[in-house]
Amino acid sequence: MAFLGFIFVLLPISIILFLLWVFTKKKIFGIGLLIMWGGLISLLLLSFILRPLWEKKILEKSDFYGEYIIDRNYFSGKQADWQYNHFRFEIKENDSIYFYVTDGEIINKTYKGKISTLTPYKSARLVIEMEKPTHHIFTTNPTIYREVWDFFMVFNSPRFHNMYFRKGEWKKLNRRIKRK
Repeated sequence: MAFLGFIFVLLPISIILFLLWVFTKKKIFGIGLLIMWGGLISLLLLSFILRPLWEKKILEKSDFYGEYIIDRNYFSGKQADWQYNHFRFEIKENDSIYFYVTDGEIINKTYKGKISTLTPYKSARLVIEMEKPTHHIFTTNPTIYREVWDFFMVFNSPRFHNMYFRKGEWKKLNRRIKRK
């Protein structure tokens, strides 16, 4: 599409400006030609330099290693806070995954498994194999949503529906519960 724009717009305008400049000997046509091509080349260079600022992150297996917590930015409120305080997991560099069912800081139960990745596209996809019995959150593999600088995972839980996890360190919530 850009090639057609070059052939049918830029090339004819360039030829016309060049011919007008040569035959009329007016500098304005030469300056116009220089400004047009200088601007185009500047825009191309600028877009090449700024590309990393809007291009989505390409994931590799090593990007998945770390601790994950419920992302309370998507859905805030009591339910998100409850999930945040009760579920988190960790993927270690030996490709093991530990899913923690917690009550705040206290870990009540740990589910273990292994991870691997598939790369049918440019970016890696996470495959999780949990030991049986497993928790209902890990009945399917997560959907990975890439952003410019990071990513988040969405697990489809039969009980809670979509659960959003993002890399981060678990911290105690400073919320007061209002009593009636």
